[in-house]
Amino acid sequence: MSRRTPTFAAIDFETANGYLRVTGGRIVRRSTRLIRPPSSNFTFTRIHGLSWEDVRGEPTFAEIWPSLVPLLRGVEFIAAHNAPFDRSVLRTCCRWYGLDVPDIPFECTVRLARETWGLRPTRLPDVAAFLGFNLRHHDAASDAEACARIVLAAS
Repeated sequence: MSRRTPTFAAIDFETANGYLRVTGGRIVRRSTRLIRPPSSNFTFTRIHGLSWEDVRGEPTFAEIWPSLVPLLRGVEFIAAHNAPFDRSVLRTCCRWYGLDVPDIPFECTVRLARETWGLRPTRLPDVAAFLGFNLRHHDAASDAEACARIVLAAS
């Protein structure tokens, strides 16, 4: 990770997804969207608090994706905590709906926290506490902002 401030997006998927765009060391765009998944079978409601009733009337990923693609133009990478998970969700959603998977590298803030500050454990609440900011864990917008703040703190 270089010491200049990159332009990047931070995302978090919780069935609802949070998205931020960071340019010049500042969060310049926030977007939080509820997405109706292809199935009404919800397994992780106990974690994020979302249920089928919360999303049944929301757009599908395919319906919102065209509005998100322009927000990714020009970003150097996408930051996510445990990036392999969020990268997998993004790829799976794109492939499910026959959409192009964005060719943008991911920066994992778990790895970044371990390499930069030697932190363990590196759960998002632990890293947020170390850096001294509030977090509403499993709220997609808060988690995405935490990822952005981790990248900025490490830059």
